Amino acid sequence: MHFDMAELSQPNRYKLLTALVVPRPIGWITSLDAEGRVNLAPYSFFNVLGNRPPIVALGPNRRPDGTIKDTARNIEQSGEFVANIVTVEAAPAMHATSADFPPEESEVETLGLELLPSLKVKAPRVAISPVHLECRYLQTVELGENRVLFGEVLLIHTPDDWIDPSNYRLLKDKLVAVGRLEGPGGYATTRDRLDLGSVPKPDEVRSRRGA
Repeated sequence: MHFDMAELSQPNRYKLLTALVVPRPIGWITSLDAEGRVNLAPYSFFNVLGNRPPIVALGPNRRPDGTIKDTARNIEQSGEFVANIVTVEAAPAMHATSADFPPEESEVETLGLELLPSLKVKAPRVAISPVHLECRYLQTVELGENRVLFGEVLLIHTPDDWIDPSNYRLLKDKLVAVGRLEGPGGYATTRDRLDLGSVPKPDEVRSRRGA
């Protein structure tokens, strides 16, 4: 089968892309509105895109009526946000925050989630998440009806015993993160791993092919 994107409706394009581009990392984004209320929402159109400087991006596209989502408005107005990484333990709460709460209602208060202060931004961190990326808003790029927000990672929080200080590598099996699959409730974890070893040299690849 093949699918010409130009011939499909927006809902069908969305269903195909989100079913086939998997798993997608989830940025559980905390931001502050103009009154200082905390907004918390998950985005699977999210990823790290570079490290010089360290950049993350999220795609909080407009609502069906064309209005800007709370997260995007807050980030653009406040100039900052925190991307909390979702683990298995945090997944039920994360999923609940995907509900379409009104702007004046804080998902954090409704769910009774504990918050932690950040060090470089005013937006708080979610305590149930073990990893937090404190970010400064850089810019928004609009392509068609897509809106992509870019942020610079200023500071990363992890548990004390997760990172090897000699090489800055994450210790094995410490982080079991959750990624997004298709459908309204489809998720996967990073518990299952495929280790193919270090990147081979070209001569090694050629010799394997001829073996």
